[in-house]
Amino acid sequence: MRCNDNYCVIMGGGIGSRFWPFSRKTQPKQFLDFFGTGRSLLQQTFDRFNKIIPAENILIVTNAMYADLVKEQLPELNPDQILLEPARRNTAPCIAWASYHIRAINPNANIVVAPSDHLILKEDEFLGAIEKGLDFVSKSDKLLTLGIKPNRPETGYGYIQIAEPEGTNFFKVKTFTEKPELELAKVFVESGEFYWNSGLFMWNVNSIIKASETLLPELAAKLAPGKDVYGTKEESAFIEENFPACPNVSIDFGVMEKADNVYVSLGDFGWSDLGTWSSLYDLSPKDTEGNVTLKCESLIYDSKDNIVVLPQGKLAVIEGLEGFLVAESDNVLLICKKDEEQAIRKYVNDAQMQLGEDYI
Repeated sequence: MRCNDNYCVIMGGGIGSRFWPFSRKTQPKQFLDFFGTGRSLLQQTFDRFNKIIPAENILIVTNAMYADLVKEQLPELNPDQILLEPARRNTAPCIAWASYHIRAINPNANIVVAPSDHLILKEDEFLGAIEKGLDFVSKSDKLLTLGIKPNRPETGYGYIQIAEPEGTNFFKVKTFTEKPELELAKVFVESGEFYWNSGLFMWNVNSIIKASETLLPELAAKLAPGKDVYGTKEESAFIEENFPACPNVSIDFGVMEKADNVYVSLGDFGWSDLGTWSSLYDLSPKDTEGNVTLKCESLIYDSKDNIVVLPQGKLAVIEGLEGFLVAESDNVLLICKKDEEQAIRKYVNDAQMQLGEDYI
């Protein structure tokens, strides 16, 4: 059931540096088709939410340099549905701007905020949870996040500890924990009290604006004065001047971890944050030795647990490798241990510092 008061904000401005060299500054991961479906991660996210939210109520917030990519991939959007950030300032400023913009259009709006790089296998169950969540936040000033039941002690995700229940499948949040070490992640999973933090949020527009203005006064000082220009021709100039001066802070750290009215809805939707090569490896079909080949052809000998991604039409011949990533895109070939994901950011920084922007 569609509700004209329900809106979706898709955050699509990241660089996706952990997917380098596949994800590049000029075309980051959200604009790529990883699984050969014919639709990019951004398009799949739009398609998913458009099943329960009218297309005209879906907004994309992205960096100004990706304006043409968004228009090309989602031609059904009007220009005023694409909010172009003049600078990268993390998720709290992104969400605050989108909220002020939506409130100018509909002061009763309920909003689901979603990253553009998530994979959902059980889509009907997921969308049912979103509809129930939007109904939940429409009746109170609660801030709601989506918690995912963990199936392994994952160190790449944040965790949410639940407290007392409120209604069916809604719980007050007791604590948030950033990405833990493996031993602590094992304790979390065994306790049954901790769920993965999906980074997906729901709230009424007035609730999130009130929370942001209370908990992030520096951010409010930059964006709240524009209340009369949001939704008008003057909005773009106002944002161009004020957005770059917003503090660089995440919505998790700035609001969710500090507010006292945060709740979580629990589910198991075949969810994955497609943030790293390892997550792509986990989701992909494997041969009998645990090797993954995407896009290209491969001949693999005496090797196991590798992921090989080359351009279509290329052949990779691999011998004697275990647990490696072999990825080529444009002018970069990367060969490294697939589980050492933090090292990829170092490689990106080193390439940028020593060789310039051509390889980034």
